[in-house]
Amino acid sequence: MSIVVAYTPDPAGQSALDWGIAEAKLRGTDLIVVNATRGVARIDPRLAGSGEVRDVDEVLGAAGIEHSIVQPTGPDVVDLVLAEVERAGADLLVLGLRRRTPVGKLIMGSTSQRLLLDSPVPVFAVRPGPA
Repeated sequence: MSIVVAYTPDPAGQSALDWGIAEAKLRGTDLIVVNATRGVARIDPRLAGSGEVRDVDEVLGAAGIEHSIVQPTGPDVVDLVLAEVERAGADLLVLGLRRRTPVGKLIMGSTSQRLLLDSPVPVFAVRPGPA
């Protein structure tokens, strides 16, 4: 039994990570943090740098959660995250949603939408609280 967190180094990703940590503690399971990129890693703001990865690792270690952090690269971020869900035999996928403008709400982020619709396991979507 595992929980996969689709992580980005922003408030939405932090909220997903926080919820994933709480749920992993509650379930007594491990946590897999997936920070995927399309392959243009140096210019992708959703890719966590080495310092951010180290910080996440320290937070998870301090929480006493067995964990791994992966940063796969490929043409389709959704496929990368879902491949990790299947590889790990995960029971749950957690993802963070960013706040949207009224127009943005009309066309929800395609990555989030595809993860919600294509995931073979239940998905918990969390958004950050007010700033």
